[in-house]
Amino acid sequence: MIDIGGVKVGEKVLIVAELSANHLQSLDLALKTIEAIKEAGADAVKLQTYTPDTITLPVKSSHFRIQEETLWDGQYMHELYKKAYTPWEWHPKLFEFARQLGLVCFSSPFDRTAVDFLEELGTPAYKVASFEITDVPLIEYIASKGKPVIISTGIATLSDIEEALRACRRVGNEQVVLLKCVSEYPTPYEDVNLRTIPNMRETFGVPVGLSDHTLGIAVPVAAVALGAVVVEKHFILDRSLGGPDAEFSLEPAEFKAMVEAVRQVEKALGKVTYELTEGQRKMRKFARSLFVAEDIKAGEVFTEKNVKSVRPGYGLPPKHLKEVLGKRARVDLPKGTPLSWEVIE
Repeated sequence: MIDIGGVKVGEKVLIVAELSANHLQSLDLALKTIEAIKEAGADAVKLQTYTPDTITLPVKSSHFRIQEETLWDGQYMHELYKKAYTPWEWHPKLFEFARQLGLVCFSSPFDRTAVDFLEELGTPAYKVASFEITDVPLIEYIASKGKPVIISTGIATLSDIEEALRACRRVGNEQVVLLKCVSEYPTPYEDVNLRTIPNMRETFGVPVGLSDHTLGIAVPVAAVALGAVVVEKHFILDRSLGGPDAEFSLEPAEFKAMVEAVRQVEKALGKVTYELTEGQRKMRKFARSLFVAEDIKAGEVFTEKNVKSVRPGYGLPPKHLKEVLGKRARVDLPKGTPLSWEVIE
């Protein structure tokens, strides 16, 4: 069982709120957002630990200009990440504030220095972001710390996933959770392919969750029904604040509705059983059974006219109808009498 900050993944769905860039470079807004994350019912808050220089180069050439029909087209990567990154000097405050609220707090590191920094903060787990899944040396370094590793597969091929898992196992880390993810922002529903979740679990032999960028809450809820053990969604106090990730982030009321729906589905999944609950056993009295449909005198023959299968269930089960027909009544039977073997000759 993988333990992430006290949450045993598999026993309970770990619901993670991604802060990402939704602090808009305001520490006060970041703290208020974490407070709202707690109130919305999340188990964890996730940060991103990088600087513009640890994630890209400050070069204004076409290679570093985003132009792939995204929300961020036209911007240079270094300039975008300068707006989006979470200042490292905030991290101790954010971690401590989250812990005080009872939230698990962890982060996605984007280079070795970030891993070392997060180790100093006592992070309980690491997240490998989708676009870092091809950085096998980084994954191996992250996994070498012996903490649970959650790996997003938003741009991954089958072989990418296999290599990432091998990197973790090479350093003896078996505490890996894969996240089904599609790196399209926002993600069209037809691109999600949730049926991949149980297949990923069977194929790779590790727990599987969902990192979701669709609009709304239907996809995470459905993912839990298919066996997702982690759900990650971007969280923002108010989409009208704007920012790089605002368009595909959930506001507090939406996130809370998602949490409630996930918890309901989690309870409803239960176990494989054909045993009746106490409530079901009580309801069986309203099932059909054989009743006298017309007054019958002693010695009179039972027919399809004077015996019927009706609700409730106090008489013989309907499967005995053929056995009853043609036999005679032992005593007078008024209409509405439940049939039993005692009154049949």
